[in-house]
Amino acid sequence: MKFRKANKKDLHSIVRLLADDELGAQREHFTEPLPEVYYDAFNAIESQIGNQIIVATENEQVIGCLQLTIIPGLARQGMRRAQIEGVRIDRAYRGRQIGEKLFEEAISIAKSEKCGMVQLTTDKQRSDAHRFYERLGFLASHEGMKLML
Repeated sequence: MKFRKANKKDLHSIVRLLADDELGAQREHFTEPLPEVYYDAFNAIESQIGNQIIVATENEQVIGCLQLTIIPGLARQGMRRAQIEGVRIDRAYRGRQIGEKLFEEAISIAKSEKCGMVQLTTDKQRSDAHRFYERLGFLASHEGMKLML
């Protein structure tokens, strides 16, 4: 298994992963061809400093992904933080510690970027994900809120 920064050729596989669960199926629009909004979003991610999608690959096939964004801040004495979002592992590859290794890669990047914290949000309905993040050492220290626009 290898990790690397995603490129446009990976977009179809990434959106397939994002759509491949109960919540993702409601949120994503995985069709052929992919809607242009995904290409626009990928271009915006690529153009923003400190923002990337990391993919896990096996035999050149994308089997996992997450988005890692480095956020500079003033709070906590100017501490930089890393935000992880959009974590998915292909169903056929779950249970093989790919998620753990993908997080190790993301955390390693966060450390190299001098971040003092890694944070994430997870849907309250994803109890398996909650257990996974807690196993990795994440604490449910804050209550998150969202305003959909």
